[in-house]
Amino acid sequence: MVLYCQMKPSSYPKGMEAKILEPELLQDWQCLQGTVPIVRSPQHKLGQKTTPISPTNQLDANDAKNHEFAQVSGALGNYFGASARFNIWKPATFNGEFSLAQIWISAGYGQESNSLKAGWRSDGYQRTGCYNLECPGFVQTSNKFGPDAVLAPISQYAGDQFEMSTYIYKDNKSGNWWLRVNEVDLGYWPSSLFTKLSDRADVVSWGGEIVNSGLQGRHTSTQMGSGHFPSEGYRKASYIRNIRYVDESGAIHDARSVFQSVTKPECYDLRKGDIPNYGIHFFYGGPGYSDKCL
Repeated sequence: MVLYCQMKPSSYPKGMEAKILEPELLQDWQCLQGTVPIVRSPQHKLGQKTTPISPTNQLDANDAKNHEFAQVSGALGNYFGASARFNIWKPATFNGEFSLAQIWISAGYGQESNSLKAGWRSDGYQRTGCYNLECPGFVQTSNKFGPDAVLAPISQYAGDQFEMSTYIYKDNKSGNWWLRVNEVDLGYWPSSLFTKLSDRADVVSWGGEIVNSGLQGRHTSTQMGSGHFPSEGYRKASYIRNIRYVDESGAIHDARSVFQSVTKPECYDLRKGDIPNYGIHFFYGGPGYSDKCL
């Protein structure tokens, strides 16, 4: 049996530059030709495998009751990709929880659903789950950097802001879903992995997510975004801008018609932005536990 590995996209959404640019926010090394990077956390020991997140873990990635969101989503439809620019923060996390900002594309419902996520996350290196190459599925093709690469520098409160661009898009010829970060095509999820997503996505979302373990009977202090509410605005609150989607023709559109979904606005909230030249964008996040977020 011959296994086919696609080394670069055979098609791009219309208007996307095929030229690969050097990443600005990631480490300035790259692997030798023909090799790919595998990032290990400081606690990782040679020969010791990371335990994938499973239903037996305390914080189950599929257990929605522990997860809180501040996000926007497009209406139910046919999507062949999505993109955005995220400004990068390092929110405080506690008790093995995580905080992330992401694009989320999915298809199907309940146990029949498939989903893909990409963005940045903060978890103090305590849990790696299946966000790296030690779990099967994603095919790394770039030798510049890979999933779980460390982002630096990060945005500063009332100071300089730093961003990363992220695309998830479907290659029309191969059917694979490609991931591009800072104009570098990192690799792809083979279409053979999916049932519902093998054809297209029907929901696209952008936003922040945290896990709330609810220890000691109160809400977590894990932060989302910058750890500040969206009402504080630019350079203080976290934002996601230039949110776009790809239609079945391969054209890229601004996501003008989106609806907001916020789990607990007293803990983490979301507000549409009005900064010129930022496209469709919003501010989101919050500090978690407070006298209002119990």
